[in-house]
Amino acid sequence: MNLITSFLTLLVVFSCASDKPTGKTEAEILYKEAKELMDEERYILATEKINQLKNQYPYSYYATPAELMLADILYKQENYVEAAAAYLLFRDFHPRHEKIPYVIFQIAESFYLQLPDTDDRDLEPAFEAIKFYREIITKYPDSPEVKKAKKKINECKQRLNNKEQYVADFYFKTESYDAALWRYQDILRNIKDDKDIRSHSMSRIIQTSYHLKKYKDCLAYGNEFMDDINKKDQSEAKQVLAYCKNKL
Repeated sequence: MNLITSFLTLLVVFSCASDKPTGKTEAEILYKEAKELMDEERYILATEKINQLKNQYPYSYYATPAELMLADILYKQENYVEAAAAYLLFRDFHPRHEKIPYVIFQIAESFYLQLPDTDDRDLEPAFEAIKFYREIITKYPDSPEVKKAKKKINECKQRLNNKEQYVADFYFKTESYDAALWRYQDILRNIKDDKDIRSHSMSRIIQTSYHLKKYKDCLAYGNEFMDDINKKDQSEAKQVLAYCKNKL
């Protein structure tokens, strides 16, 4: 009976040993173990293996890819603020690493994924995302991520444009007409490629001028903008222009 028990114990030990990744060095084994754990989505255990590798073998070849793996784990855990910081740190310490294009794209993605669901909240991460997406396009034009980067830049710009309109509309609805007028004019100065937002802003500039009792300005804006205002926004603009004419 004891012989059978001993045999079964040895069988379990050897079975476990055979599952353990092999490598020429302990650092390599730790790295492979961490990679397997990450692929299995066992992120806490994978992080422990990486930290063990970094602490025990800081000058090993595998210490550098382990740093990148740690950033990837944070990203997979949806800890995007920490992931962005980890990728940035990797880029700063290893600027010539072969995976830098991937790292920069991941930095951009980490900022992009910090964006809130609605445009009325803080969109500051969009500026950072755009910056790093552009870096991919300019520095690594042959990167497979360039197409995605261009698409994400357009998405970020659209959300920032929407935020500008939201703020201007907020001032308009709360009857802060001076602030609203400045905001709508700023949209026309800075947003050149969004016809709908520009049309909305032109119509609102006409309406805001009326509310500010700047009737001559109201008519002048009507002459300047009417051809560029779409049908959806024209009805309100035309009605307000009629009011302005009656005031003079």
